[in-house]
Amino acid sequence: MVQPADRRQGSVLRNIDWWTILIYVALLSFGWISVCGASYSYGETDIFSLDTRSGMQIIWIATSIMLGFVIVMLDDRFYDTFSFVIYGLLLALLFATIFNPHSIKGSRSWLVLGPLRLQPAEFAKFATALALSKLMSTYGYNINQWKHFAATLAIILLPMAFIVLQRETGSALVYLAFFLMFYREGMPGSILFTGVAMVVYFVVGIRYAEVYMGDTPTSVGKFSVLLLVQLFSIGMVWVYCNSRKALQLLFYCVVITLLSLFLLFIPIDIVYVQWGMTAVLIGYLSWEGLSSRLRPYFFIALFALGSVCFFYGADFIMQNVMEPHQRSRINVLLGLDEDLRGAGYNVHQSEIAIGSGGLQGKGFLNGTQTKLKFVPEQDTDFIFCTVGEEEGFVGSAGVLLLFLALILRLIYLSERQPYRFARVYGYCVLSIFLFHVFINVGMVLGLTPVIGIPLPFFSYGGSSLWGFTFLLFIFLRLDASRNLSR
Repeated sequence: MVQPADRRQGSVLRNIDWWTILIYVALLSFGWISVCGASYSYGETDIFSLDTRSGMQIIWIATSIMLGFVIVMLDDRFYDTFSFVIYGLLLALLFATIFNPHSIKGSRSWLVLGPLRLQPAEFAKFATALALSKLMSTYGYNINQWKHFAATLAIILLPMAFIVLQRETGSALVYLAFFLMFYREGMPGSILFTGVAMVVYFVVGIRYAEVYMGDTPTSVGKFSVLLLVQLFSIGMVWVYCNSRKALQLLFYCVVITLLSLFLLFIPIDIVYVQWGMTAVLIGYLSWEGLSSRLRPYFFIALFALGSVCFFYGADFIMQNVMEPHQRSRINVLLGLDEDLRGAGYNVHQSEIAIGSGGLQGKGFLNGTQTKLKFVPEQDTDFIFCTVGEEEGFVGSAGVLLLFLALILRLIYLSERQPYRFARVYGYCVLSIFLFHVFINVGMVLGLTPVIGIPLPFFSYGGSSLWGFTFLLFIFLRLDASRNLSR
């Protein structure tokens, strides 16, 4: 039975999680202070003027709070009922943006409506989260069934493809965060392990591709990746199949690898030996699958084959498909190039700014690196360097603790949901926030690639602030209705 509307509204106001709203307001406040510090120029007398970014950010914050109030006042069933409709509308908007004649910094992801600029990719995040929640909460859904998992992937890949076509690769990568939610909802750990393995292959293979063993043409990167493919595959045999056979395979792998190293005295490429071993391993796993009729052997063989294809495919894409500036950023991150005046300039200057802040910082509006505009995009993608310079280690740690409090609160709220729709949506929100914070702070510190994504509630701009507000407050609305009888 559904409760009357007046009782539902009263329950919403009583049951809404005010601790999360308090964290939200605190992040907005510190975010405005950071935007003010990053955009302030010596000689300005009015930081509240609408001609300044700090003044405009107040407008974005005020409208975000009003949006949050409207979202909370809507019936929670609205988001469940119209999930696919909202997703379809945002997909259409993303597709239309591909043909947008306005290009901003090489990207066609912005819609220019007079003085207003909106980025549909920011709003597509909550729409995708709603669509995923709706699909995964349907009767009979099982993420371990391929047809269900494929449909789930399609919901993620469609907006990603449209955003990539807008030349906004960084925003597209955010959608990979949904895989964290998949893991919580029962996705096999082997899939998550596969993703981690692909990252390891890419980093090791590209980083050491031009490093050679002695005077031979043997690439350390290719040799190491093929050896890792074998070791990872053998480890999966141990976990999912037969530990005794895994030990036998490990013995042969180690012995043949050690023997092949003696060939370094001959100027030949021993990567071919690793190729042969990998091919034999894939053949052996396939044969074991046929003879024993155990499906895990086939999946492990497919993993090994896919690993090899991924590595050589990634190398081809990096060398022949990526734009020069994208390759340069990856090379700088991996330590292949320094390029302090080119691709590595932003990160180098942000590290200087953070380091100059010391323990307690230089104080509000007293940062020299940011006031002299040494750091590009210091009020958007690189705004965390302003926090580090003006507030120091203490302020930076405080901001990170606030984000940690938000993440932990979202975990708590998600776990107490009685319905799968709200729980899945909660973990979608959690995953997106975690990805944004980790990547943004990491790229400012030089630990992750520079992919150009905002820091939630801190980076200047209305689209990202509204997008994050939609994400958070829809979940707060769903959580506030968790105890209503249906």
